[in-house]
Amino acid sequence: MPTMQAVLAFALASLILVVIPGPSVLFAVARTLSVGRAGGLITVAGNTFGQFPLIFAVAFGVGAIVAQSVALFTAIKLAGAAYLIYLGVQAIRHRHGGAEATRGEVRSAAPKRTLFWQGFVVGVSNPKSIVFFIAALPQFVDFHAGSVPLQMLVLGCVFVVIALASDGVWVLIAGTARDWFADSPKRLSTMRGIGGGMLIGLGGVLALSGSKA
Repeated sequence: MPTMQAVLAFALASLILVVIPGPSVLFAVARTLSVGRAGGLITVAGNTFGQFPLIFAVAFGVGAIVAQSVALFTAIKLAGAAYLIYLGVQAIRHRHGGAEATRGEVRSAAPKRTLFWQGFVVGVSNPKSIVFFIAALPQFVDFHAGSVPLQMLVLGCVFVVIALASDGVWVLIAGTARDWFADSPKRLSTMRGIGGGMLIGLGGVLALSGSKA
């Protein structure tokens, strides 16, 4: 097990990283604007759950192989970017769906399970997370204490908890803004279109970023 000092130091480093809006935050906000607060929270849960395979991979050495293979790393990055663009296009195509709903009655057209697994796919295919875990986890591990994989798993869980809380707050803020737009079918359709545009833009940025950005 990592020392309490290491856990606290890693928690601080994780907090500094996650409170700054990045791909995960933009993804969560965009989905909230498109499908509502409840859908956004489900998406955050799926996206956060998608971090666990990455944590396990890094803890047991697979992540290092991915990070050192430019081809594999790029393939994962492009797959994730393409999926974000697909979700954005779908949000824009269906932006008028349910526009007659009133405030507090806006419902997502997608099943909860679908929203969760969409978030999971984006989370597990995010190469930035792989880079962070590979770069950060070893820095807070006491190699002399043994059980290095276990220490990394514990630290990874600390990151997940912080990320879940932070992204959840962003979703609640975005959901509050969306409630105002829900008073008008036209405003709601516009907000859904903006959310879809954000997803497409985020996918484009990730696709065009450096091979290990």
